[in-house]
Amino acid sequence: MGSKYNRYVLVILTVFCVVLIGVTSFTDDWLTPLRTGVGYVLIPIQSGVNRVGVMIYEELTDYTKLKTALDENRRLQNEIDRLTEENNRLSAEQFELQRLRELYDLDQEYMQYEKTAARVIANDSGDWFQVFRVDKGSADGISVGNNVIAGGGLVGIVTDVGAHYATIRSIIDDSSRVGAMALQSGDTCIVGGDLTLYVEGRLRITNIQTGSDIKDGDRIVTSNISSKFLPGILIGYATDITLDSNQLTSSGYLIPAAQFHNLQEVLIITEVKEDGSDSDD
Repeated sequence: MGSKYNRYVLVILTVFCVVLIGVTSFTDDWLTPLRTGVGYVLIPIQSGVNRVGVMIYEELTDYTKLKTALDENRRLQNEIDRLTEENNRLSAEQFELQRLRELYDLDQEYMQYEKTAARVIANDSGDWFQVFRVDKGSADGISVGNNVIAGGGLVGIVTDVGAHYATIRSIIDDSSRVGAMALQSGDTCIVGGDLTLYVEGRLRITNIQTGSDIKDGDRIVTSNISSKFLPGILIGYATDITLDSNQLTSSGYLIPAAQFHNLQEVLIITEVKEDGSDSDD
């Protein structure tokens, strides 16, 4: 509003100045007093016109600078958005590459078993992956009873299969029981799932017979006599092993090798354990 008003004032003053200049251009002597008077009037008006002109010029200059700055800001914001998106994509690819490398290392560790890689596509509504579904099924050679590994160790077992999906119950589920043994001594035990306990990052170890040499820090693996789990797959590490009140058995806890809060890819061992003597899982 102020800028438009200044323009109107400038136009009026300019016209007035032109008229006064025209009047002072006459050389007749009788106009001398008039020219002198006009000079007194014209000089201040010209100064005012110059000030108004400078103000309008500065406003136009500031507007141009502001427009340029806004355009540059939009360009820089677009560039920041592009770089942010590119950085997020590269970070996601880096994390995926790291997971795939870990899966490859796990595959190499258990080369004696045929395996198929699968991606997790759904899980229960809970915080943990106690029951989840993957994108491979019977069409890919998957069957009920296949063992599942990820993240350095045993994850669970296939309980249901469709043509292009499989459902897996993990070892942290309350109903899970895995026949296990200490890798160092071969002494047997049972690893039981417990979702409440897993909040602390642990599972239960029970049925350790008197005289068994299972101690804190021992690597606990699937047992040779397990009815459903193939032997020698790392489950986790024993901790807080103590003698039970019956003085006949010991029990304690296990820290799982696999993580169950963010499973994304797993390896499914396509071989099924056909025989065994204990009643795990």
